[in-house]
Amino acid sequence: MARRDSAFLFDLDGTLVDSVYQHVLAWKQALDAEGIELAVWRIHRKIGMSGGLFTNILLRETGMAITEDRIERLRRGHAEAYARYSDDIRPLPGARDLLDALDEAGIAWAVATSGRMETAAHNLRALGVDPERVPVITRDQVRHAKPDPDLFVAAASRLDIDIQTALVVGDSIWDMLAATRARALGVGLLCGGYGQAELQQAGAFRVYEDPADLLRHIDEVAARD
Repeated sequence: MARRDSAFLFDLDGTLVDSVYQHVLAWKQALDAEGIELAVWRIHRKIGMSGGLFTNILLRETGMAITEDRIERLRRGHAEAYARYSDDIRPLPGARDLLDALDEAGIAWAVATSGRMETAAHNLRALGVDPERVPVITRDQVRHAKPDPDLFVAAASRLDIDIQTALVVGDSIWDMLAATRARALGVGLLCGGYGQAELQQAGAFRVYEDPADLLRHIDEVAARD
């Protein structure tokens, strides 16, 4: 197979689908069930990193004992709570149009999410993306998730491109840090709740409001023949 010149590697939550706050509330419910009190804003600041790293950091911050059983209960509790919100998940403005435009232009793209497939499946369904037809890399498939680069490196490999020619599109500092570590260009979106300065400081070379805004400015980032 001939190698393609470039591609877009998309985060999922807060980048293509409006699901960040559903994740926050799901984690809040899981933490409450364990008797772990944590303000919602502190949970939000960690959305986008891997679930395992997320729970380890939260437990360390609260001084609670970190055990494999507790981490597994939190993971399972989050997944169950998130499933109850799945009917409310919608694509972000312009997300489907952006993906369709890339397809029409013959530009390859893939999805790389720190979520496991049990939660990512709800988002993919809302977005209309079939993982049997589109490369989707989830936490289940790599050793480390964001802010490590493994997810994006694996997505680039699935597309048969050099990661250093890829554009990583994400809404969190964890996406931008992972892109930098992968030596890819990071494009930040504001629709996940992080500010422009935060995304730029984490490595984003361009920042847009949402997928619709990125599509309006696609000529600023996409390579042309």
